[in-house]
Amino acid sequence: MGNPAPEPESPGLAPAPRASLPSSVTLLLGLAAGVVVLAGLAFASELFGPLALAAVIVIICHPLRGPLERWGWPRWAATTAVIAVAWAVLLAMALLLAFAGIEFSKLVVAYAEKLYSTTDEVIAWLATFGLDQQASSALSSIMTPSALLGFATSIGSSTLSVITALFFIFAYVIFMSADASRYRRATTQFGSSARPAMARFAHFNDSVRRYYVVNAVFGLVVAVVDGLALWAMGVPGALVWAILAFVTNFVPNIGFVLGLVPPALLALVVGGWPLMLGVIAVYCVANVVLQVLIQPKFVSDAVNLSLTLSFFSVLFWTFVIGPLGAILSIPLTLLVRALVLERDPNARWIRWLSGDTSVSERGAPLPPPST
Repeated sequence: MGNPAPEPESPGLAPAPRASLPSSVTLLLGLAAGVVVLAGLAFASELFGPLALAAVIVIICHPLRGPLERWGWPRWAATTAVIAVAWAVLLAMALLLAFAGIEFSKLVVAYAEKLYSTTDEVIAWLATFGLDQQASSALSSIMTPSALLGFATSIGSSTLSVITALFFIFAYVIFMSADASRYRRATTQFGSSARPAMARFAHFNDSVRRYYVVNAVFGLVVAVVDGLALWAMGVPGALVWAILAFVTNFVPNIGFVLGLVPPALLALVVGGWPLMLGVIAVYCVANVVLQVLIQPKFVSDAVNLSLTLSFFSVLFWTFVIGPLGAILSIPLTLLVRALVLERDPNARWIRWLSGDTSVSERGAPLPPPST
């Protein structure tokens, strides 16, 4: 007996289409998953922050490997060189922050009496404008030595926490530097299927490096200009404020204000209103010209992020992982865009809204605006 003939398919019947979720439900599920991930990052910020910092340091130092291997260095020696440079960068950062925090505390202690008298004078001056007692109390709580010492203590505690985490950061640097040497072989082992992902992360790494190089160059120029100007004007602790100007330059948009307030308040205590206004004028001329007019152009070319998203990134990542998020805000935002948006061809419009104008160059032309 032969096998029974298969039953003919009924004409006009087509396979049932696969059920798909509505776009609104997909969006809500994506947002819910994002909230869960961010809550986990906030809960584990003490682990995630050092990990992200180590990754950024390795990304910055990794290009050193290429020239060393071309000069005939073995792979293990090139990896060791990358680790040594990364450790040197980390130690330099920790020493700068520790020195600035200690010197700032000394300045507050040395000028404690003048701080009290200046606070009383400012409160009396505000009273002439009819400000209520609450406004005066708020100003008093800001300008008292205890408040400034609390600020210095917070800097010191942050520095201490960073130093405490240096062991883990050093370990992360070792492992990441070793792993980075084999990632470039992904296209050889997996073929063309790995090229899109490797291209996205190569673009991300290049953007992170250019961002920090641009900020370091402009931060160094700003620190030298501010430090020399404060020294010439007789403001105490000019080196401390120069270090603060360099560090706060890595905080987008609001770093200028963070670096201006402490030396301006000290200038008010030491030399009164004329010296304070002079410090503000110097910072506005030097920092605004460099950080507001010139630097954003280079940063925009490096990372392709809109000014609004850059500013929001500082607040958002600081809220999620703490003060370290202000310095790592741009790389973390670029990482999210690389993971979520750049792999989806339908998200080109959202990428353009985020500031990535290169999508119109690499892909099809953007649709014309409706009239």
